[in-house]
Amino acid sequence: MKTKKMKSIALTLFVFVLALVVLFPFYTMIMMSTHYSENIYKGIPLLPGGYFMENLKTVFNAHFEIFYKNSLIVSVGATILSLAVSTLCGYALSKYKFKGANFLFKFILVTMMVPTQLGLVAFVVEMKKIGWMNTLLPLIIPPAATGFGVYWMRNYIAGALPDELIESGRIDGAREPGILVKIALPCIKPAIFSLALMNFVTNWNSFLVPLIVLNKTETYTVPIGIINLNSAYRNDLAAKITALVLGTVPLLILFMATSKSFIRGITMGAVKG
Repeated sequence: MKTKKMKSIALTLFVFVLALVVLFPFYTMIMMSTHYSENIYKGIPLLPGGYFMENLKTVFNAHFEIFYKNSLIVSVGATILSLAVSTLCGYALSKYKFKGANFLFKFILVTMMVPTQLGLVAFVVEMKKIGWMNTLLPLIIPPAATGFGVYWMRNYIAGALPDELIESGRIDGAREPGILVKIALPCIKPAIFSLALMNFVTNWNSFLVPLIVLNKTETYTVPIGIINLNSAYRNDLAAKITALVLGTVPLLILFMATSKSFIRGITMGAVKG
């Protein structure tokens, strides 16, 4: 009993120390947002300063609320579309037997191995041809189809949704859309929440594509808006860090709201996938 108790205490201490190490950068980021830029260059502040409101004023003078709104539109829109496409494709590849299904799934896996940067030039040319440059559409529509999302949902549905449930629904006279909505979706909620969180974070933090396709201030997302604080305020590092703090808030709120479902989806996917 004493050995088990000692192991439990040691494990608790280890997790506590690990949590401190992980949270320390967030703490220092918040502390730096309360100081004047020149003070930050002297060393990492561990205590709050009195310049937070001035930094906040600097950030919102750059119309940061517009960047915030654009990021929310992009992240929410791309996440909803991606969930719809990934769920439908994953369900079809998992539960329907049709010619070419295995080839199609392997092709999707191959697309996951191709770096996004390789197709960036062609992507920009395509966006120019269809008139989507300097709009939010290139950040919402193309990310709707993700190889990882289809792979994730296909494997999860295969393990979490028994064929017997689908067959019983068909016997009871339910149509295929009704089976998907009333039977399949309740069984795969953890996977949906997990994928939604991952997609939201990915789209919120997206930097390379917005940097290339967005050239107007009114279309900037949060990451692009933050780097442009540099030229607008003469490398005001404290203001940029304050903007980073504001940009992290939605992610923290979303994770706290969906953490249980996210962890459940990750663990069940690992066991059943």
